[in-house]
Amino acid sequence: MKKREEMTDIQVHVCLNQGTEYPFSGKLFDQQKKGLYRCVVCHSPLFVSDTKFDAGCGWPSFFEAISPEAIRYLDDYKLSHPRVEIRCGQCDSHLGHLFQDGPPPTGLRYCVNSVSMAFEDVESGEIIEG
Repeated sequence: MKKREEMTDIQVHVCLNQGTEYPFSGKLFDQQKKGLYRCVVCHSPLFVSDTKFDAGCGWPSFFEAISPEAIRYLDDYKLSHPRVEIRCGQCDSHLGHLFQDGPPPTGLRYCVNSVSMAFEDVESGEIIEG
C-alpha cells in the first residue's frame, strides 16, 4: 500500500481528495498495450486492457471492471446533476465516475483518472504509473 508521503501531489489530489486530473493529460489515456490496470495506491486489479475504449472524453475509459468487488460505487451530488463516483474496492481510493453511455456489451463507461492507476504490461512486466 502506497503511503501519502510516497504519492505525487496530483495522486493525492485525485486519489485521496476526490479531485480530477486535466483531460487528455494522463500517461495512461492513450495507452494501447495489452495488460492490467491496477489501483496506484494498493495495486489491486481494476480493469483489463481488452475493456478499454476511446470515449473521446479525455480520460481512460473502460466498459467493464475486472470483477464486481474491484469497484465501489457511491452517489455523487457535487455537481448540478447526480453522478456515480467509483472508488477502489480494496482501499477506497477515488478513481473517477461511472456513466451509462458506454459501448456494448455493458453500455457502461468507467471514466477513470489516469493518475489513479498503474498499468502492468503483460509482455514486459513493466509498470507505468499514470
